[in-house]
Amino acid sequence: MHTLIFSHTPPETFPMDENIYEAIINIYKINLRIKHKERLLIFTDNHNPGLTEMTKLIARYGVNFTKKIVYAEYSPTGSHGAEPPESLWIKAFGKETVKKLKAEGLLKPLLAKKTSRGQLNKAKEIIKKFKNKAVDAVIALSYYSTTHTQFKYLLTKICKTRYASMPLFEEQMLKGVMKVNWREMAKRTRKIAQIVNEAEGVEIKAPNGTHIGFSKKGRKAKADTGILTKKGSSGNLPAGEVFLAPVEGTTNGRLVLEWAPTRKLRSPITLRVKNGMVDEVAGDEEYVDFLKRRFSERPENANIAELGIGTNDMATRPDNILEAEKIFGTIHIALGDNSSFGGKVSTPFHQDFVFFKPTVVLIYKDGKKKVLIKSGKLLKKDL
Repeated sequence: MHTLIFSHTPPETFPMDENIYEAIINIYKINLRIKHKERLLIFTDNHNPGLTEMTKLIARYGVNFTKKIVYAEYSPTGSHGAEPPESLWIKAFGKETVKKLKAEGLLKPLLAKKTSRGQLNKAKEIIKKFKNKAVDAVIALSYYSTTHTQFKYLLTKICKTRYASMPLFEEQMLKGVMKVNWREMAKRTRKIAQIVNEAEGVEIKAPNGTHIGFSKKGRKAKADTGILTKKGSSGNLPAGEVFLAPVEGTTNGRLVLEWAPTRKLRSPITLRVKNGMVDEVAGDEEYVDFLKRRFSERPENANIAELGIGTNDMATRPDNILEAEKIFGTIHIALGDNSSFGGKVSTPFHQDFVFFKPTVVLIYKDGKKKVLIKSGKLLKKDL
């Protein structure tokens, strides 16, 4: 791992574009509200040179807000949801913590996402003992997402670290989606989450042939608002979604994919979903082979892990999943891991797919139904 500690801000690193300057400053002032004495970890992987340079730029701005920033790079993990390497755990939790985890034989299963309940509880006890060694906040700019990892979960839940996850981030987001009115968007997102949480089931249809339903009984929809100022808070930047983990084994229907995470598919891919798992993948696109390979690696990768509802009215791009899943009026469905937000599946894979112009129907305990979104439009009475 490559590590730098920034102690000054070279003027030549500041961009001339005022829009970029304002959006970066807002990450520190509004989104995370970094304090002068806090320890801040900023990291990326070496997958994308442009993202690496953007990460360095954001880190250099940060020295105006906190006394110490640790900047770190590591080799790409190759998958969203895979655990970052041991070297980053040391930077985040402290050497003493990781040394104890290794001594107890816990670090290896943590990195592989193969901990038993007992092992995870023991790891939590160790991390809790040394939680004062952990960083206060994280800006995660790796290409491959760390959102659905034990790394993020333990930092936020045990150490109460604030965590901004920004995978696939691109400079133009600083000029567009990151210019959202954060407070208005946060209010809208919380309201939608409140409405969704009154229901026990969800049905979704989209014009491309997508049609699925599932139970959310006992599962809480959460609001990703981008306001990460409370201890232990975490979310994406750019932000703007309501998300939840469907009850495992309850999702049935059909998903028709038109977009991969960073491109439009040449032809649609159809996923048949039975009892919460993708059990058939059909299509002529090369992305079919990728999905089949991931499903063959670990059966849990085929789990229907998440429903998300986009709430950011400044999000527009369909070709970058980080922004696309935030587009107001879209929904996204994720496969794989959901252990970090209320689900029971832990696996080093989490992949979202966006669906446009959906109709979302909420199903209540008494069997009554209510349309929340119709053809991509949120019903105004719900705002």
